Amino acid sequence: QVQLVESGGGLVQAGGSLRLSCAASGRTFSSYPMGWFRQAPGKEREFVASISRNGNSTYYGDSVKGRFTISRDNAKNTVYLRMNSLKPEDTAVYYCAAVLMASLERTVVRGTAYDYWGQGTQVTVSS
Repeated sequence: QVQLVESGGGLVQAGGSLRLSCAASGRTFSSYPMGWFRQAPGKEREFVASISRNGNSTYYGDSVKGRFTISRDNAKNTVYLRMNSLKPEDTAVYYCAAVLMASLERTVVRGTAYDYWGQGTQVTVSS
């Protein structure tokens, strides 16, 4: 089992940047592909990005491609989401998620496939 805690959210002006972090408990962080999702008020949860266990494979949602970068540091049990060129429509609660998987290279896009979720961190982008 793994516990996830997000941090790094806040208020930023359009065009600005933020870096979210998700710290995981436990000694088997490298066993989990990781993902970032977001949910804005009144909207469905949206896939943002995912990364494979070894960090070699990443996948992004169309709305963030080219602006966001997911990365991980298995030695620090942490996954990151670097967000550049932020837009007001990026405003949402951002969640990290983990799923136990044997494959080193696979990324996971479907939210329902994830087993563990953090509590979320609010990102607000002002225009």
